[in-house]
Amino acid sequence: MNPYGEEAPLVDLAVFPEWILQEDENLLIINKPGWLVCHPSKNGPLSSLVGVVREHTGAEKLHLVARLDRETSGLIVFAKRPSVARKFQMAIQNRIVKKEYLAILGGEFDQPIHVDEPIARRRGGPVIVKSEVSYDRTSQTAVTDFIPLISKNGYTLCRVEPETGRKHQIRVHAEFLEKRVVGDKIYGPDETLYIEFIEHGWTDRLGAALPIKRQALHCYRYVFNFPEGPISFTAPLQEDMLEFCEQHMGLSADEVAVTVE
Repeated sequence: MNPYGEEAPLVDLAVFPEWILQEDENLLIINKPGWLVCHPSKNGPLSSLVGVVREHTGAEKLHLVARLDRETSGLIVFAKRPSVARKFQMAIQNRIVKKEYLAILGGEFDQPIHVDEPIARRRGGPVIVKSEVSYDRTSQTAVTDFIPLISKNGYTLCRVEPETGRKHQIRVHAEFLEKRVVGDKIYGPDETLYIEFIEHGWTDRLGAALPIKRQALHCYRYVFNFPEGPISFTAPLQEDMLEFCEQHMGLSADEVAVTVE
């Protein structure tokens, strides 16, 4: 299976249970791979995470508490009842949620970096969905903390804690720092790679330019700080990012696991 071809493959329902981190009568917590869209597509129910979850649960209605970009792996929270969905969505809206991502950035740094720079949709350029740090009147406040965990061989594995939730925020701020998320097709070395990927899937030119087939960004932990007490979820790092750490940074899976905790 090549999940980075011109069209992503359909999810194998026999494999899907391996992605489940927790399931009960209220919640379904998934560790999403970095090649799957969240929302339904024209290719049928098994082409999206929402479609697969409906097939798995048999439920007509499911509530996606927060989505991820196709190429961002990690935690996805589904609520099975409207009241549960409302509770978790209001927590996000009221900013009583702490989100932690893991990212591999190009370049080495050993001190935390706090970025407080507004973001707006970029005007012009070949990729219409691209945003940038901007002081335009349409810009929105965006704050991100990058905390280095291991810097080695020209890369840094870091914990990223966004205080705000703007579209592409982590990737835009990483580009602003000139420490781009490794494998990023839009905010990486050449944004036309994104257009080529959309039109043709993974190509030799993408392989020459990008050392990993998707952006090395993973939603690692949510902590919902409810008044009655916190509820947290954690999703282990996906295999492709672990392999990158091993092959390009000389780190074992055990070293990475100990460091990110």
